[in-house]
Amino acid sequence: MNRRFVTPLAVLIPLLALTGIATNVRVPYVALGPGPTFDTLGEADGKPVVQIDGVEPDATSGQLRMTTVGVNDQLTLAQALTVWVSDRYALTPRETVYPPDVSKDDVRAADQAMFTQSERSAELAALHHLDLPVSVQVAQVGDDAPATGLLREGDRIVAVAGEPVTTAGSVQRAVGAVAPGTDLDVRVRRDGTDEDVRVTVASRPGDPDSGYLGITTEEVPEVPFTVTFNLADIGGPSAGLMFSLAVVDKLSPGPLNGGLAVAGTGTIDSDGKVGPIGGITHKLDGAVDDGATVFLVPAGNCAEALTDVPDGLRLVEVESLDGAIDALATLAAGGDAPACG
Repeated sequence: MNRRFVTPLAVLIPLLALTGIATNVRVPYVALGPGPTFDTLGEADGKPVVQIDGVEPDATSGQLRMTTVGVNDQLTLAQALTVWVSDRYALTPRETVYPPDVSKDDVRAADQAMFTQSERSAELAALHHLDLPVSVQVAQVGDDAPATGLLREGDRIVAVAGEPVTTAGSVQRAVGAVAPGTDLDVRVRRDGTDEDVRVTVASRPGDPDSGYLGITTEEVPEVPFTVTFNLADIGGPSAGLMFSLAVVDKLSPGPLNGGLAVAGTGTIDSDGKVGPIGGITHKLDGAVDDGATVFLVPAGNCAEALTDVPDGLRLVEVESLDGAIDALATLAAGGDAPACG
């Protein structure tokens, strides 16, 4: 889940007459609740949340809001009791958010790293959807790996076993489908020339039936513009879907959402697959608070989302970026998009 770290729950009014001890003693719990939302088509702190330079972005309308979960730490006993009787916040053991053997700064750093990766995956998924050029390159070749001395860092992978590949995931799947011990032709573009490199694949560590080259790949956009995401103090991977939708909206004609106030959540990989997240019911509440009428829910979160649906919010089930875009087009035309349940 994307987490927004906020101040303790001073805004909650104690419901009980509590002693001085209750208002000073800290408890080993945190409170989870709705965090702020951000319109990925709008601005934050005077900058576009999704900024595109080098090409004129297309005009957009409506909203595409990413949602967060607020984490309230250092609760007193009084505040914990208030949360306990609240239907808006939930208590969870502090160690589930801040493991005892990991510093709070390290948790934040890990969350930020996941957020940064979600930004990159969101951009790549959008570019693939728009059929814009992205190359798959060899980023690293392992020591004593099957590909050592055969593939090189910077090689652009064009095809595996004669089949074109366009994403890092497609390379991994193509190689993994080959039986260990088999000779595999990998077509690469090296110094401007295509050539076939034959590699005998080995067994993937931890998965002896899958093929393995011992390389790390990366996807590199080859477009005449740059995409920058301008949000601070947010962590976790679950903004991916909404970021990707904003990039697609700004790089394609017409409003993607038909002018609707749409919110959503979900991880995304460069293939455009949408994954489940944590804190879905809190995110639904935050979306309604900020005026959303439609919420894009990862398929893996639908069952939980249906346990507590805010009034006036339509839940749309999504499994991929393409599916989310199709659903928005259907809603914009007045149709029925796939619904949770």
